[in-house]
Amino acid sequence: MKHRIAVFASGSGTNFEAIARACADGALNASVELLVCDNPSAAVIDRARRFGIRTFVFMPKSYPSKAAFEYEIAALLDSLGVEMIALAGYMRIVGDTLMAAYGGRILNIHPALLPAFKGAHAIRDSFEFGVKVFGVTVHYIDETIDGGTIVAQRAFEYYGRDIEEVERRIHEIEHVLYVEALDSELKKLENI
Repeated sequence: MKHRIAVFASGSGTNFEAIARACADGALNASVELLVCDNPSAAVIDRARRFGIRTFVFMPKSYPSKAAFEYEIAALLDSLGVEMIALAGYMRIVGDTLMAAYGGRILNIHPALLPAFKGAHAIRDSFEFGVKVFGVTVHYIDETIDGGTIVAQRAFEYYGRDIEEVERRIHEIEHVLYVEALDSELKKLENI
């Protein structure tokens, strides 16, 4: 039986597509039941449509509180039997309501080797700092920014001066590492 996952994204959706494609190709024993997106103009919505994946697109400011929209999302996820959430460029901090419902089952991908370079500008920050080892982290989230248990990391050395090359290589790693980490974590659910 396939695992049921949801992907949360806010932007272009390349990690969403990597996950959806892995599900469609059978590389991941899962189905993406829902895309949750907080940006009605995000390109990820078109990617979801091409895969025939249901979307929940919302405007956070149209709700009275974060708890209100998270309650609606959690109810929808529950109705779809979602077992795990994959944050894939979701540019919103997950609040208490979703953490209460799915805590310990929310993975995130981060374009740096955590615990270093947390936050929304990790690639730029690490590049400007002058590091020569870049990488990607997949981790369970907790109440802190880019905190939580690390599930997988992959690194590479780069001594050049082209941040676009670093970004390209990070994205290549993300698309593979996230699928591998999801596969590993979903298999652990089978043993619970």
